Amino acid sequence: MCNHNYMSTAKENAPEDSAQQVRGWFLGRLPDAWFEGQPEVVLDREEITVIGQLPPVQAGDAEREGGPEAAAEGAAEEGAAEARADAIAAGRSRRFREETRDARMGIAREAERLFDRKVSWGVVCEGRKVMFTTLSVPVMTRLRQSERRVLDTLVEAGVARSRSDALGWCVRLVGEHEDSWLTALRDALRTVEQVRAEGPAS
Repeated sequence: MCNHNYMSTAKENAPEDSAQQVRGWFLGRLPDAWFEGQPEVVLDREEITVIGQLPPVQAGDAEREGGPEAAAEGAAEEGAAEARADAIAAGRSRRFREETRDARMGIAREAERLFDRKVSWGVVCEGRKVMFTTLSVPVMTRLRQSERRVLDTLVEAGVARSRSDALGWCVRLVGEHEDSWLTALRDALRTVEQVRAEGPAS
């Protein structure tokens, strides 16, 4: 547990907290037994998302986790191993969510007071990412006619239900196809933030 003085000071300085401070707080606050290695802590102005790697399934546990039917199918049918991995990931993720619910809620309340952001949780199991809670935040923007026509085309084609839904679809598409570029950009921003923090105090 962090001491009260640190928490009070952090709360007062919440708007100035850097991403590294937020990540450091979570790495120090989360129980060591929850995840394999350090969890991923992703944040923006409204939300902090904590995603941890669950311990791997031990030999002999796969049948209990995925069920005997899944294990039998895994030996008999092509592609059943994928279905079994999905079942294991779903089962272990659900178990972790239920067993840690009270503790996670307590940690989330502390973090929300300190950093003035909502906290979301997720896990990775058998290579599958399972998100428990995520925050949906409206974003206001101004678009030119040519840009609005792109959104309207997506709506008319049935790809999206509305302009806002179409805009979200575009953002997700960019995120999926430009992942390496976005990762490099985020790394560069973290470097700038670190250099700024090490500079002379104003």
